[in-house]
Amino acid sequence: QVQLVESGGGLVQAGGSLRLSCASSGRIFSGNVMGWYRQAPGKQRELVAVIRSGGSTNYADSVKGRFTISRDNAKNTVYLQMNSLKPEDTGVYYCNLQQVGGSFWGQGTQVSVSS
Repeated sequence: QVQLVESGGGLVQAGGSLRLSCASSGRIFSGNVMGWYRQAPGKQRELVAVIRSGGSTNYADSVKGRFTISRDNAKNTVYLQMNSLKPEDTGVYYCNLQQVGGSFWGQGTQVSVSS
């Protein structure tokens, strides 16, 4: 199986920055896709950004130009640099890994942005 552990969430004022990390371990195969999703109170979980093993990325329109996803394949770790944070970015951020055999989730880390 695969284990994902997120870190780096917290409380920040609008306009501030946070960096999330997600370390993966277990049976990880090459060619996987790692990503970040978030869920605000009362809303469905939504895609924030994904990055493939080759480095190509996709972002939600709402975070383009403010968030940057990156990965260290040697460490099986994915990062999310979040700049110019807005109150609407508040939510629980979940790390996801998709590969042959399944899709795996971390436990989530809370990000709160005050106005």
